[in-house]
Amino acid sequence: MILQNLSRALLCVSLTLVSATLALAATPERVGPAAESSGDEVTAQASLQAAFAAAYQRYPGIPAGTLEAIAFTATRGMAPPTQVEDTHLSMPIPVGVMGLHRGEGGFTDLVGAASRLTGLSASVIESNTAGNVMAAAALLATRLPKVSRGHADIESLTTALASLSGIPTEAKTASQRYALDAYAYDVLLSYDRGNDDGVLKFPGRPVAFDKAFDQASLETLRAPFLRIDLGSDRDSVAKGLVDPADDSLRGPGYLPKSTDYAPALWVASPNFSARTVVPSSITIHTMQGTYAGSISWFANAASQVSAHYLVRSSDGQITQMVRNASKAWHVGIHNNYTLGIEHEGYVNNAAWYTAAMYSASGKLSKHLCTTQRINCASAYKGASSSAVVPLTGFTVKGHQHYSSQSHTDPGINWDWPRYYTAINGSTAVAPTIIDNFEASEGHFNTAPTYSGSTVGIATTSTANRSNARPKNGSWSERIVLNDNTASSANWAVRLLSGSGSPAQNRTLAKAGGRIGFWAYASTSGVSLAVGVDDSDGTERSTARALSSNVWTFVEWQLDNAAQWDPWSGGNGSINGSTTLDAIWLFRAQATTAVTIYIDDVRYRVQ
Repeated sequence: MILQNLSRALLCVSLTLVSATLALAATPERVGPAAESSGDEVTAQASLQAAFAAAYQRYPGIPAGTLEAIAFTATRGMAPPTQVEDTHLSMPIPVGVMGLHRGEGGFTDLVGAASRLTGLSASVIESNTAGNVMAAAALLATRLPKVSRGHADIESLTTALASLSGIPTEAKTASQRYALDAYAYDVLLSYDRGNDDGVLKFPGRPVAFDKAFDQASLETLRAPFLRIDLGSDRDSVAKGLVDPADDSLRGPGYLPKSTDYAPALWVASPNFSARTVVPSSITIHTMQGTYAGSISWFANAASQVSAHYLVRSSDGQITQMVRNASKAWHVGIHNNYTLGIEHEGYVNNAAWYTAAMYSASGKLSKHLCTTQRINCASAYKGASSSAVVPLTGFTVKGHQHYSSQSHTDPGINWDWPRYYTAINGSTAVAPTIIDNFEASEGHFNTAPTYSGSTVGIATTSTANRSNARPKNGSWSERIVLNDNTASSANWAVRLLSGSGSPAQNRTLAKAGGRIGFWAYASTSGVSLAVGVDDSDGTERSTARALSSNVWTFVEWQLDNAAQWDPWSGGNGSINGSTTLDAIWLFRAQATTAVTIYIDDVRYRVQ
């Protein structure tokens, strides 16, 4: 009876904490980068932090930062899409910011298990962020090592972390064992690196990876380049030659390497058939899921889907699951002549498409073009889209670019020009990058309200480096503008370069000179301009409007007078010695926060 009463008391505490955070927490559709489209970034961050705080209070044995690392690994802090047309390869889509599976398609029913543990309904766990976080915490807490439930080290939780992937933990095949380890490894990597974006923010905490995995497993998880005999399907490792077809010959923790592409691991999928033609096209996909989950799904014969290669977001690790000479099942009636490359992530969240992923995938495509005699120069490099747009004449293109398809991956956030360059290189004259925000804020190290010329926004507005939404590299400058409630003025923000001092700024030659940068706005109505100091004052460029929720490159010609207006003492024409003064941001007055990202401020001469 005492134990029953204690159990009821603990459940009441859990439900009370959840009830308190339910009122604060945003629903999954409002959490993550998408929330910025409503100017809700600050609210979403506070709501998610409240949900984590309540979960840690209820389950104090979970090391601080673990839940945030799981959320980053599973969803990048943004709940997966639920629309049918966005699902890819029929893989079950998990729910909520913690990415919990519902028992579909061979994945574990984490939602049902959490419902029984917490007393929360499945609908609350699926649709409410606080409930989703509390559910994941409950599942993790029951799996903590018994000897350390009061003071667990993150390195001791690999089995518990792997269980949150939804991949059955009783899995016996090498592919599923690897998928479980890969999920736990990615959580630990996220925990080690930390994250700093508009919603999911947590500090990095060092992880002793050698305590979490044996050396053989760790080498595989870190994408090692094992010695390989390209003449056969055999690898040379410390314990001798191993045959990928015979799992019993391989030491624990090792996976064989691909013989089609040396950097890739080999995990066989049963879902393939014989080709009748030589491959002539490469198909680019987004998994609509995690790397670990997709490996497990493709290894499942019941799924009836596969791809040749899968690329991990965090570091670009590649796993091959179908031989190049065989037909993978990934693009319907076009399977016979295509090679499929899957990329970890979801089409509605650009945070998954990292520099490491583009680089690794680009090298893979270049290798396939060379070995399969595919013309990489005819790869698609046009605009991205969120629709099915059949295209002919391109040898490297997206799933959405083939006829008779219903899927829209890789979608609106895939950068085709960047991928084209990753495959083919660039013949253009390289621009001078003035500020790329990778190591510091460079010239843009003052607040948006530093200049007295700024009007309409509050002093709480901020400009800081962020790894939430980089265009190139891993960082960009995130500018959050808050309204000055004491003013009805429209916003005009002079984000100074070099604190407004010409002596601290980049000198720009007029003849053939171009000044520009990449920009992303969380809402419509934002326009941008640049200011330069010349011999007779300060000139300001004409303004360029931004589309919302998409990266746009804006650029102005220094020797084109039609692109410049007089501002402070200027005459609307660039004259004499010229330096960059500022980036200008304009918008009609807004009562909610507006987030704008800037990346790669650059100068070039044409």
